Formats: sequence, C-alpha cells, structure tokens
Amino acid sequence: MPDLANKTIVITGASSGIGAATAIACARAGMDVLLAARRRDRLEAVAAEIAALGRRAEPVSCDIADPASSEQLLDAADRAFGGFHAVFANAGIGLEREMLATPIEEIRRLFEVNFFSGADLLQRAARRLISVGRPGHLLMCSSCVAKFTLPRHGAYSASKAAQAMIARAMRSELAGHAIEVSTVHPVTTTTEFFEVAAGEDRGHLRNGVPPHVPPLFVQRPERIAKAVVRCLRRPHAEVWTSHIVRLTAGAFTAFPFLQEWVMRNEARKYRRRDAETSRDR
Repeated sequence: MPDLANKTIVITGASSGIGAATAIACARAGMDVLLAARRRDRLEAVAAEIAALGRRAEPVSCDIADPASSEQLLDAADRAFGGFHAVFANAGIGLEREMLATPIEEIRRLFEVNFFSGADLLQRAARRLISVGRPGHLLMCSSCVAKFTLPRHGAYSASKAAQAMIARAMRSELAGHAIEVSTVHPVTTTTEFFEVAAGEDRGHLRNGVPPHVPPLFVQRPERIAKAVVRCLRRPHAEVWTSHIVRLTAGAFTAFPFLQEWVMRNEARKYRRRDAETSRDR
C-alpha cells in the first residue's frame, strides 16, 4: 500500500464540497495540497485548515475553463512543492434542464468545464510525470450518472460519461509508465451543487438536494473524500461509495427497459411538479 506522506496532490474545485473535503482528507493522510478554484477567500479558508493539520497548502485562484489554467496549476505545484504525485480533476458544474430547452451554448459551456478542462489537465499532468520518469495517480470526478441518465440531466450525464471514457482509456495507455488513472462516481452529495444546477428553479430542493432522491442515496462530501484517499493508497479503476447505485447502474446497462421505466416515471414527476408550481403562481 503506497505511503502518501509528503506527497503532493493538485485538486481543482477545492473551495467547497467534495474538493475541499478531499483536500482536508489528503492532508490528514500526510499529503501537501495545491488548491485550485475561483473563490480565493474559500481557498484560503481550506488552506488554513490544512495548515492546522501540519501540512502545506498552496491556494491558486483560477478559472479552470481557461485553457491556460492547467499549465498555471502544474507550474505552481512545481514551484511550491517541487512537483506532484496526484491530480484530482474535480471541478465541475451541473445543469438541470430538458434538452430542448437547453441552448447549445450552455451545453458547450458545460463540456468546457466538466470535460475539456479536466481532460486537458490530466493530459498535461501525465506528460510531466512521464518526462521526469515519476509514477503518479490521475483522478477524474465523474458521477454515478456517467453510467445512466435521468430526465433534465441529459447534458450533465453526457459530460460525465465522456470523463469516464477518456479516463478508462488513459488508465490502460499509461499503465506502462506506472501512472494510475481512476474515476470517482459520487451519488447525490450534500453540497451547493444542486442549487447552482437548478438556477432560479431551486424552490423544489429539500436541504439542497432534489426531493425525489431517497435519503439512502444522499451522502456527505467527507464520505467521498475518504474513498478517494483509499484509492490513492490502493489504486483501482473506479471509486464508488454506494454499492446499491453501482449495481443499479449495471442493471440499467444489462436491461435498458428498466432505465426507460425509471426515466418515464421521473419525467412524470417533473411534469406534475411543474403543473403544481404553475398553479401556485
């Protein structure tokens, strides 16, 4: 089992949610952390928590959709820590909207943030590791909906599926360089994610998550963070924190009619909710 002490990880989307929780969990495991996100004040708050644990943190505010951000982050890791062992491309945005109501520009933006920025970061990180002959570990925060989709989440699910596919390809391609590649597949997580994804239509959320999600499938970001640290210690292809959802994803793949039945039921729930909202107005 690899020792993580004194190794460095680069984490995007590190100002809150899964990214912040993972940064703190990695620090507890003995790692130093380069923290990347747009909100400088929140990055500095996470950095202070890491410092209190006796580890080093370097906050870097940036927009990961900016093509220059990948080199900026890796250069910062070189300057602050002399390089890196792991990279967690965690930053992402959500979108809850029917496909026909979603302008193609919004879908492009979703893919720029969720897919292209992460793909660019992992590519550049892998090239640097290879150039210095250093083993490493690249991780991409995908989602359980990389394996199936739901109404009003088609574009988001597509971006997550794309992440999972390139990471799986990179895993086999980089094995000869002793570089591990893993994808993380969270279920519904108690972060600000769903409020941002819902936009102005967030009145239906309960405690920040969609009301149709059973409590069994709602997790705290710290649970995902602990699973990421376990994967860093003992690398494997996919990180799941719900065996039930993983089995469900497999069943949906093997029996597509099951997913179709679930999707139609969910679509009816959305239509009823929309009708009730219209009446209330």
